[in-house]
Amino acid sequence: MRMRAVVQSFAFLSALAASTAVLAADKVTIMVGGYEKQIYLPAKLAESLGYFKDEGLEVELLNEAAGVDAENEMLAGAVQGVVGFYDHCIDLQAKGKFVESVVQFSQAPGEVELVSSKYPDVKSMADFKGKNLGVTGLGSSTNFLTQYLMMKSGVQLSDFTSVPVGAGATFIAAMQQDKIQGGMTTEPTISRLLSTGEARILVDMRTIEKTKAALGGTYPAASLYMQTAWVEKNKPVVQKLANAFVKTLKYINTHSAAEISDKMPKDYYVGNKDAYVKALADGKEMFTVDGVMPQGGPETVLAVLSGFSKNIKGKQIDLSKTYTSEFVKNAK
Repeated sequence: MRMRAVVQSFAFLSALAASTAVLAADKVTIMVGGYEKQIYLPAKLAESLGYFKDEGLEVELLNEAAGVDAENEMLAGAVQGVVGFYDHCIDLQAKGKFVESVVQFSQAPGEVELVSSKYPDVKSMADFKGKNLGVTGLGSSTNFLTQYLMMKSGVQLSDFTSVPVGAGATFIAAMQQDKIQGGMTTEPTISRLLSTGEARILVDMRTIEKTKAALGGTYPAASLYMQTAWVEKNKPVVQKLANAFVKTLKYINTHSAAEISDKMPKDYYVGNKDAYVKALADGKEMFTVDGVMPQGGPETVLAVLSGFSKNIKGKQIDLSKTYTSEFVKNAK
């Protein structure tokens, strides 16, 4: 009887310890601006590889089609972080809100400006004057880049219409129905439209070199950004997130596109795994190897935003407060 009591007592203590361990896990909610997009692949990949759990984190990934909506969720306190474009950190500082990239995923947007095959006469961005252009959402990074490319081509913002159509099926439907004549999107949406011949590429920003040609320099894009005040109060948690994501970026840079794709949910392939793998192989160089902000990148982003945004023009932006490399440099 005494032995049974000891065993039962040990079982109870083990269960209590396990329960305490679960309670001890740091819970973080991150909103992703479309986690099926390849540009945001590190978020789902880190989860799939178990890197969050390895750090003692309980991370909930929520999906939001447009980065601007994800940003608003964070500002409202509904989520602690956003996987979205770094440019929001600059845009928000101009509005008096301090947000910083704590892990820089990419050094190129991974975006493409597509033109509907119904419009063979469109040869440049200037030819989109008077037309409707698809973006994920108004105030989104695709909207920012579209406005910049149009202004750079000599077209005023009032001479075309940005239409929020999301990505994936909604973007494709908008183009098929001629609601948009062109638009900016990412993989795997790009490959789906190219494979059917319904669209062609006008401006390609999937590699570093092509991005430099289009935007004038390295353009840090996908990142994990958080409110600066939250980062300061929760440094141990942010460090764990940085540890997990730096490991993920190293995995991306040391494994083939096929190996990485095998770790992703099958519905991300949208019925064509070969096309998904090829698109990832072609665009994998956009990802940083260590999560560090690329040198000169913030200056390029500021120059792009200043090229069209009344919100940015004339404002003093302290770029050093829009990102930090402290956590990625201390990553295990």
